[in-house]
Amino acid sequence: MTKTIHLAIDLGATSGRSIIATYDGERVDMTELTRFHYPMLPIAGHLHWNLPYIYQEVLNALKAAATYITDHDLPALSSIGIDTWGCDVAYFYADGSLAGLPYCYRDTHTEGAVEKFSATKLSKEMVYATTGIQFMDFNTLFQLNTLREAGAGVLDAADKILFMPDALIYMLTGVAVTEFTVASTSQMLNLATGDFDEVLLEKLGLPRSKFGPMVQPGQEIGTLTPQVQAATGLGAVKVIAVAGHDTASAVIGVPTPDERYAYLSCGTWALFGVESPVHESGPKALAYNFTNEGGIDSTTRLLKNICGLWIFERVRAEMGLQDADISALAASCHDSSCQSVINPDDPTFANPPSMVDAITDYCRLHGQEVPETSADFIRVIYRSLACRVGEVLGWLKELSPVSVDRLHVIGGGSRNSHLMQMLADETSLPVVAGPAECTALGNVLVQLRGTGRADSLSRMREIASRSTETVSYTPSK
Repeated sequence: MTKTIHLAIDLGATSGRSIIATYDGERVDMTELTRFHYPMLPIAGHLHWNLPYIYQEVLNALKAAATYITDHDLPALSSIGIDTWGCDVAYFYADGSLAGLPYCYRDTHTEGAVEKFSATKLSKEMVYATTGIQFMDFNTLFQLNTLREAGAGVLDAADKILFMPDALIYMLTGVAVTEFTVASTSQMLNLATGDFDEVLLEKLGLPRSKFGPMVQPGQEIGTLTPQVQAATGLGAVKVIAVAGHDTASAVIGVPTPDERYAYLSCGTWALFGVESPVHESGPKALAYNFTNEGGIDSTTRLLKNICGLWIFERVRAEMGLQDADISALAASCHDSSCQSVINPDDPTFANPPSMVDAITDYCRLHGQEVPETSADFIRVIYRSLACRVGEVLGWLKELSPVSVDRLHVIGGGSRNSHLMQMLADETSLPVVAGPAECTALGNVLVQLRGTGRADSLSRMREIASRSTETVSYTPSK
């Protein structure tokens, strides 16, 4: 089979990268082209995303791909796919121009938004029965309602409201769509119809026409506009709607031989769940605040959002450890005997001015030993994440129709051998760690489907298994 070349744009919270992938009919080989950062932008008391800057970095990635292909004498680029974080949206006027900067999900304007909505618009029970989505103040439903209640003119002035991967695709192709997996994070989709719920849209005062038509992973959206072609040196390359939510892409890339597993996509957030053939939106799932996000081929990602390495990264920066070797920092947790455990999902740790102070205050408030050294803090953070996963695993087993025989950990956190062993010990499950680049791999695998090179999820999983390496950890107790 002739080699095909694909470009994955993978954007997480505050940083992104571009990956060029070569597929030879058996396996995918990936090379990182660019890596870039886009911190939250503070303006007028709010936090925004600098979408024009992110778009410029996407264009830079396309330019880098054109150069790489020429320098390595490769075939022309076959397709491009973009995945991002969920919930946040961008607004566009009818002429295609951007209507202001998108709000960042960590902005404090949505604090208490769930309770406000349930008190004035629709009960939590009714919203959950309709959407099956975990209640979080920053879900799109509550972001939009917050803006509506504040009298923000952008909701009515905008011709299009698009999730972040869809917004970037619109800027590249001129075609507006709503990709299903990223839309499913919004708490606005009806589980029965797979489209935006009419009642929830009515509560927001928004017509369905403001959102693009719903598309599924693997669907071709369009080609690069002539303007983008001229700016990047590429031709009329196909842009494929991959699983636009980064977790959905990551789960597709899990190199699993069967369905008897749970996954932990471990990065800034730790997304912990199973790939289920059915959704679960009953009273117990509501009580445990689980989410039913859309997956590929009518699967449901029954999962819970857990605060992941966000706390670690904040402490690392605050203590001046940014340039320290991650593995050395992880190993330092063994130099500490601090036994304190925090709840990573406590609102205290959402975005405090000082994460060190937040941890200190939490431990003091709960009568636990206050960490003092950097090793103490790192041990508390890692151990607390592992304990939280172990706690949520118990709830997951109650809800899941799928048996859980092992834990697949994917994403950047899978490289942390010390954390992986803690997870194996706390869950009493064998842990399969890797690949770290699972999101980009899943992005590419769906591009293969969109270009006719992988016709089923099982085929994509076969390719994933041949394209990755993993490390196994056994519980020590």
